[in-house]
Amino acid sequence: MTYKQLTDWVTSTQIYKAIFRHGYEDTPRNRALTTFSNVLYHLHPVKTRRESIKIRYTWCMGGTSMLLFLMLAITGVLLMFYYVPDARRAYNDIKDIMNVVSFGSTFRNVHRLAAHLMVFTVWVHMTRVFLTGSYKSPREFNWIIGVVLLMLTLLLSWTGYLLPWDQLALWAITVGTKMAAAAPFLGVEGPFGAQLGIRPDNDLKFMLLGGTEVGQNALLRFYVLHCVVLPLMVVMFLAIHFWRVRKDGFSGPL
Repeated sequence: MTYKQLTDWVTSTQIYKAIFRHGYEDTPRNRALTTFSNVLYHLHPVKTRRESIKIRYTWCMGGTSMLLFLMLAITGVLLMFYYVPDARRAYNDIKDIMNVVSFGSTFRNVHRLAAHLMVFTVWVHMTRVFLTGSYKSPREFNWIIGVVLLMLTLLLSWTGYLLPWDQLALWAITVGTKMAAAAPFLGVEGPFGAQLGIRPDNDLKFMLLGGTEVGQNALLRFYVLHCVVLPLMVVMFLAIHFWRVRKDGFSGPL
């Protein structure tokens, strides 16, 4: 049986037709329908210039960032099975993950390295978009969405810092929340804070920590932010980002 005969037989089966709505007939209409009816292909425009998908132009940083986010989601869920956001046991849970749980050190190191790499790849992706002018009309709105995703990526990295509950985590979050206390309008030590009635018990630092010092409330809040709130926001904005790529089309060299 030749390859074409095998392909024709597979595409003619009821199982294949139940999963895929269109075959591989090479016509413009069928290529468009194949893209429209596939959950993954539908993320991309139906028509794309060849120059727009070359690696030397895209650097493949957007797709790499998405892949790293999926790796972080999978390894993060696995780590959640063995971690409890309790100040009395969080540090020991991390030690158990690293030394007792099977493949625990692998999953934690993959999670940590993927987080570092995602920050890097998102920055590089934004740099590429800026240098190639891909943020210009009609893609201005998607550029703003990309900036929001960059900020969420940095916040994800920062909120994950506290979870090991060691000295590095304690002082990193202490410094970060002191910066929040100096934020304009929202921080008790920031510009216009006093004029707006901002106090140590209602400013941005207090909201992040659930108190005035790094403690149990802070650990729980950072855990919820890192594992629930920020990932859901990333997923939501990624959906909008991909939808706008689908609608606006890929940018490309002129």
